[in-house]
Amino acid sequence: SLITKQHKARLERRIAGSTNRWRFPKQPFTGDLLSLSQMFKALNIDFEEALRNPDRLYISQIQKFFCENFKNKDIQSAEADVILECLGFKWELHQPQLFQSETLAKLYLKALRQGTTYPLRELEELLRAQSPKKTKEKSSAKRMIISLKINDPLVTKVAFATALKNLYTSEVEINLEDVLGVLASAHILQFSGLFQRCVDVMITRLMPSTIKNFYEAGCKYKEEQLTTACEKWLEMNLVPLVGMQIHLRKIPQDLLHKVLKSPRLFTFSEFRLLKTMLLWVFLQLNYKIQAMPTHETVMTFFKSFPENCCFLDRDIGQSLRPLFLCLRLHGITKGKDLEVLRYINFFPESWLNRVTANHYYALENGGDMDQLKDLNTQAVRFGLLFNQENTTYSKTIAVYGFFFKITGLKHDTTSYSFYMQRIKHTDLESPFVVYEHKPVSLRAARLVKYEIRAQALVDGKWQEFRTNQIMQKFGLTKPSCKSHILKIQTVGIPIYVSFAFIFPPS
Repeated sequence: SLITKQHKARLERRIAGSTNRWRFPKQPFTGDLLSLSQMFKALNIDFEEALRNPDRLYISQIQKFFCENFKNKDIQSAEADVILECLGFKWELHQPQLFQSETLAKLYLKALRQGTTYPLRELEELLRAQSPKKTKEKSSAKRMIISLKINDPLVTKVAFATALKNLYTSEVEINLEDVLGVLASAHILQFSGLFQRCVDVMITRLMPSTIKNFYEAGCKYKEEQLTTACEKWLEMNLVPLVGMQIHLRKIPQDLLHKVLKSPRLFTFSEFRLLKTMLLWVFLQLNYKIQAMPTHETVMTFFKSFPENCCFLDRDIGQSLRPLFLCLRLHGITKGKDLEVLRYINFFPESWLNRVTANHYYALENGGDMDQLKDLNTQAVRFGLLFNQENTTYSKTIAVYGFFFKITGLKHDTTSYSFYMQRIKHTDLESPFVVYEHKPVSLRAARLVKYEIRAQALVDGKWQEFRTNQIMQKFGLTKPSCKSHILKIQTVGIPIYVSFAFIFPPS
């Protein structure tokens, strides 16, 4: 008999249509399981989550009620329904707005349970009282007081007030200086609409001064859209923009590591990327310096360490090795740049010997880069930053005695093309400089595996254009001297154009 009573207390059967279906005997799960599943789907609620957390069902039903009955209506009464105690203030709120925040709604339901023997009946009466048909009737319900404790240091009183104001209107402007606090407030309030608005604002306002805080906020609140946007923005702007400002110091090491590993990373040359990284290390170790140092100052700093041990082999440099392993030192081919590598005593001797050996091999074998196989992770990179004022922009590059001109052309307001072209050493503007500092290859043809990539930011989203990975023999006369042309249409400015290539064995 006892077992039968316990069984009835747990589960009951009722006739639903032509079948018997299991149902839960207690609120809020009235009705059979099939109808519950259909109801949750209509309310856009996860079934299993609702079974674990019944308040989700209450809140969604109430939100639906207010949405249907108070859409585009003013607050029905100046009299507040709820007093929220938070951050040392008392905030007056109204039910239709309060239930947009899941956190406040849960606090409200919790307080309702504690204050009455029949919370569901009480809630139904409150909702009936809020009905537009009752607007002229004075509500006799007492104001309910709820409390919320916040420990997040990002939440300020101004930011929290802005978040609460957004419960009433979505037209509240979110200032850049307050957006982190509003984001944190929206996260605590579980106010998804406002949280997404903050993320959108942050993505469109990425700059050297905000990238660190926005990235860390994305990590803290597990907002992948924001962290991904920060990574993509820094892939383009690490060298040409952030690397020219004191804000470079603030870039977190984990973000820097991700960016350095990305095949989309933009740089003018491998040596320019190295200079940016050396500057970042210098700023980490000289945190009192508030002005951008000269390149000579940075070089002198690293040279000042005792010569018996390179910087990366010291205790202070061990943790930085993963960053510098991402660099493509084999892409540094100018003699004076290679002299800098040895002068600063930064890299282990074994690294420098490997770079030197690879260069000697390539020079002895007509430029062949036998050790390089993967274009995405090993190619030598050069870049053009195509700005608004550019109509034609080109730059001459030299690798192992072969000379190329990388070029960008603007055809109209939105049409561009980019290509690379092999040129004779005798056609260079200053041939005497070439003879003095660079080797010259007389080979008639050079096999090149290359890819041209252009990227531009449009309405907060990155457009990417690229050629396939192309294998081509470059001669010294047309048409063999010219690469495939990358033609693009975009309104984005600037355009970050990368030329990546290796010289396969030929």
